[in-house]
Amino acid sequence: MARVKFQTLTEQMFYILLCLKDECCGIDVMDKVPEMTGGRVQVGSGTLYNLLDQFLEDDMIRETKVEGRRRSYILTDKGRDILAKDYERLNMQAADYRRAFPEEGNK
Repeated sequence: MARVKFQTLTEQMFYILLCLKDECCGIDVMDKVPEMTGGRVQVGSGTLYNLLDQFLEDDMIRETKVEGRRRSYILTDKGRDILAKDYERLNMQAADYRRAFPEEGNK
C-alpha cells in the first residue's frame, strides 16, 4: 500500500512548516530551525527548497513575495491543518510511550 503524501511529516518538514506560521524566506527558515531545536535539527538548502516546492505544489504554503531571487512564504490553512494533525500524532505517540513505561514518569 502506497504511503499518502504528507500523512506523517519528517522532523525537517515539521519544523519548516512551523517556521512558516509567520512569513519568511528560505534563508530565514534555515536559521530558525536550528534556533528552535537547540541545534538538534538542521535543514540543508537542497532539502529546504525541494520541500518548499512540494509544499507549494500541495497548497500547504503560498508564496507571499519575490524580491530578486529571494522568495517569502507563509503557511496556508491546509498546511496548518496538516501540521496540527502531525502534532496530535506525536502527542499520541508520547502518551503511548508513557503508558508503556509508567515507571519513568513524565520525563
